[in-house]
Amino acid sequence: MPARIYQQSKPAGQSGLAGTRKWVFEYGQSAPRRQDALMGWTGSADTRSQLRLLFDSREAAEAYAQHEQIAYEVEQPAQRHRRPKVYADNFGYNRIQNWTH
Repeated sequence: MPARIYQQSKPAGQSGLAGTRKWVFEYGQSAPRRQDALMGWTGSADTRSQLRLLFDSREAAEAYAQHEQIAYEVEQPAQRHRRPKVYADNFGYNRIQNWTH
């Protein structure tokens, strides 16, 4: 399975953008996962699938993959849809919902 290069998205529960500007390089899964009979945990002999390398730019991540001769796929980040909100709209006369504390 080829490696994946992508830009991490913003966490849904947070409003900040920290950690979303870096590009992530993840190795693909090269060995099948197996379930442990005793504990039921899932594991694999592939240790590379646990690695996540961070790069400042997409070009740097691609250069690393080409230098190491690793097949990769680049996922372009989705565009953010921002809806501007105004605090004063909470107290407008044309408000649809009732204003309560």
